[in-house]
Amino acid sequence: MGIPIIRTVAELRSIVAVWRRDGLKVAVVPTMGALHEGHLSLVRAALAKADRVIVTLFVNPMQFNSAADLVAYPRTEYDDAVKLAPLGADILYAPDAADVYPQGFATTVSVSAVSEGLCGAFRPGHFDGVATVVTKLFLQTGADLAFFGEKDFQQLHVVRRLVRDLDIPINIVACPTMREEDGLAMSSRNVRLSAEQRLAAPKLPEALSTSAERLSAGAPAELVLAEARQVILAAGYDEVEYLELRADHDLSPLRAADRPARLIVAAWLGGTRLIDNVRVPSSESAVRGFRAATAAA
Repeated sequence: MGIPIIRTVAELRSIVAVWRRDGLKVAVVPTMGALHEGHLSLVRAALAKADRVIVTLFVNPMQFNSAADLVAYPRTEYDDAVKLAPLGADILYAPDAADVYPQGFATTVSVSAVSEGLCGAFRPGHFDGVATVVTKLFLQTGADLAFFGEKDFQQLHVVRRLVRDLDIPINIVACPTMREEDGLAMSSRNVRLSAEQRLAAPKLPEALSTSAERLSAGAPAELVLAEARQVILAAGYDEVEYLELRADHDLSPLRAADRPARLIVAAWLGGTRLIDNVRVPSSESAVRGFRAATAAA
C-alpha cells in the first residue's frame, strides 16, 4: 500500500486533529521532492522520535532567484511516493502552489542577521521565501518536531531563528549531511552533473576536509581559504561563490578556529551550484590566542 497523498490544508488538519486527540507526537520533514537518501535519512530520524510523520513536498517558487532554475527543478512526485512507502511515513503532503500562495497573498517572513552573507548575499530574497513557506508548513501541520539536514547550514540557522523569534511551538532537529561513497554531499541537483563533472565534484568536500584539518591545527585561515579556492578551481569548478569560516552557533565570521566553527562553501560546476560545509574543531593554539586577546581587551 502506498503512502497517502494529501493536497489541502483542511484535509491535513482533520487528520492531525485525530492524532492530537490520541495524544500522538507528530513530526514533519519539509522537502521540495526529488528525494534521495539524504531526505530518506531525515524521514527515518523522524520515525525514530515521533508517532506520526508528515513529509511535505512543495517546490517553493518564492525561494528561487531564477525562473529557469524553478522550471528545471526536478518534479518526481510518483517516484518520491514510491521511495517513502516502505519507510512507514504516514502522509505525503503535496499542496498546489495556488493553495500555498492564493490570489492576493501579501505576507512575507523575513529573518535578518543569520540570513545575511553566504547564500543570502548571492540569492537575494531566497531566505525570505524559505522562512515564509516553512512558517506556513509548521502552522499547517501543527507538528511537534521538524527535521532538517545540516548540508543547508545557513537555512538551518534561519529556521531555528524564526521559530525562536515567533514562539512557534516546534522543536528543530538537525541531522548530519549524508554523502555519496566518494564524499559528495547528496543533493537533488547532483543529477544535473555530466559524467565528467561528477568525477570532479568530490574535490569540493575533499578540499573542505583538508582545510578543516589545517585550520584545526592552527594554520592561518586567510592562507588556508585562499589555497582551498585554488584547489577547487583547479579541480574543474568554474567559480567559488564563497568559502568562509563561520562560528557554528551563530554564523558570525571568524579569522581563526578559536571556537567550534564551520567551513562553508558554494561553488559552480558547469551550470550546477553545489553547497557544502564541514565542522572545524577548535584549535588549541587559536583558542589560547582568542582568550589572550579577550583578556587584553
